[in-house]
Amino acid sequence: MYKLDSKDKGILQILQQNAKANIKEIALKVGLSATPVYERIKRLEKKGIISHYSAILDKEKIGLELTVFCQVSLRTHVKNHIKGFENAILALDEVLESYHIAGDFDYLLKIVVHDSKIYHRFLVEKLSNLDMVSKVQSNFVMHKTKEKDYYKL
Repeated sequence: MYKLDSKDKGILQILQQNAKANIKEIALKVGLSATPVYERIKRLEKKGIISHYSAILDKEKIGLELTVFCQVSLRTHVKNHIKGFENAILALDEVLESYHIAGDFDYLLKIVVHDSKIYHRFLVEKLSNLDMVSKVQSNFVMHKTKEKDYYKL
């Protein structure tokens, strides 16, 4: 783990909330001049703390109305089934997040699609078609109560 000082944390908080913030703007907010801020950002990128920059879209405004948390059990817990499932999930654009979990199921997937018909097609034609999948349980989001896209440092 890389040790972050208060200036690094300040820079990261600003960039998480506005990746388009310019160096001068960030420098003013964290109390440094532009050159040290630029160097700190480059160091944070090189260390992999800043992994990439992206635009966050409003999914409803682009027609992605349905979010599903899907729990998946594998037939057996052998290495080739685990790796095979994880590789297959990487190729499914509908799956935004995938977690190997402990408990009654093996994986928790976050899936975002246009509607229930599209999800049904995804479930029948893609997810359930994977040989290593034994059981699937779908949980449909009725209403989002909180969603953050940044970390508190």
